[in-house]
Amino acid sequence: MNIGSKQGYPASALSNFAPHPFTMDGVECNSMEGFLQSLKFKNTEMQKHVCTLTGKVAKFKGKGKKWWRDQKLYWLGQIFERESKEYQELLDRAYLALFENTSFKKALKATGSATFSHSIGKNNPKQTVLTEQEFCSRLRKLRELIYD
Repeated sequence: MNIGSKQGYPASALSNFAPHPFTMDGVECNSMEGFLQSLKFKNTEMQKHVCTLTGKVAKFKGKGKKWWRDQKLYWLGQIFERESKEYQELLDRAYLALFENTSFKKALKATGSATFSHSIGKNNPKQTVLTEQEFCSRLRKLRELIYD
């Protein structure tokens, strides 16, 4: 199942663009895309603002940030090296927070045993804040939680 905003349900509802509100460390996020793009901003207030965004608006807010030059991302005053264990743990916590959203969980359950892919995703962590593998593996792990 190719996850993307232009795909049919449930794939579109699992896209990071989908408007699924969740709370991460006390910050209200309206989509996973908003959260992911916020990581490119060092300023905490700007991060909180970007977290309120969804879809393409969120994506384009972070598009001009050149985070890849130093491979550093930020969350609430903490600096994360892109390829660090701590960054992976931050992503895990964010997806667990998203998993609390009922409509996200319903869409995930509707995938049954489908294999996930994300054809527009990049695979080089130096070029993206979330690789296809990082994204799809988290969806798989969360889906397993539904059936445990």
